[in-house]
Amino acid sequence: MTTLTPPAGGEAIPLVSTRSEGVEDCLVFAQEYSGRIRLASLAGAALIGVAGAALVYRSDTQAETLSVLFIGFSFLGGLLSTWSPCGYSSLCLLRPVGRQSRSTLVKYTPTFLLHGAGYALGAVILGVILGLAGGLLGFPGASFVMLGVLGLTGLVYGAHQLGFLRVPYPQRRAQVPHDARQRFPMWFIGGLYGLSLGLNYLTYVQTPILYLVTAAAVASGNVTSAIVLFLAFNAGRFLPMAVNYLPVSDIAVQNWLARRQESAALLDGGLLIAFGAALLTFAVL
Repeated sequence: MTTLTPPAGGEAIPLVSTRSEGVEDCLVFAQEYSGRIRLASLAGAALIGVAGAALVYRSDTQAETLSVLFIGFSFLGGLLSTWSPCGYSSLCLLRPVGRQSRSTLVKYTPTFLLHGAGYALGAVILGVILGLAGGLLGFPGASFVMLGVLGLTGLVYGAHQLGFLRVPYPQRRAQVPHDARQRFPMWFIGGLYGLSLGLNYLTYVQTPILYLVTAAAVASGNVTSAIVLFLAFNAGRFLPMAVNYLPVSDIAVQNWLARRQESAALLDGGLLIAFGAALLTFAVL
């Protein structure tokens, strides 16, 4: 178990909760979206991916587009991870204290900035490890095999998110330590949560896009490229925290997220399908 010692001494605390949360790997679409709607989403996303890749190939801008595609896909994956248990927890636990005012938000800003710094540090750590691993293993970057494997993986996990397949989705089913909020200053908890979430595999992330970002980072064989991918992913995870600067209540934010839980999962699956189809198209053209 990973631990961190708080400033000014004190007992070391775990970076993540030590017990399993029993989080479901993906939603069961029982009410809002029927099987027909999900099937149409799958087919439509695949068509968009293939058509988009074919147009890019004809314009002879494949290399530049692939870079933008991977970075944008990573960012959206991070944004969709807001609909994971830790996304809910961070938004509600790292709130400004007291009535919203200019002074309250000024006092809250160190928490916000340290939270972002934790995400950035986590991205650098992951990028260095995975980029070096890919380089040592001799991965050449955007090869035919890499695009094909990532494309197939995207299709499989897209079908998983849309409820058509059940495939292995190993994750550490843990959340950030909620009790630490009562024992340590808010600014310290902001940094602690940012680092533990920024390392991504210490806590549960509900979107399989994390897997594809990880695989792409390794396949790049390049530390800089790997860091950029995880900076994009973690930026998507971090930016929703800015809602705490708005004059909205926590319950309003949580209800808004809850009402869009299935929509987020549908979008997640569609993105994975479109991304996978696009990569496969690039691989065969």
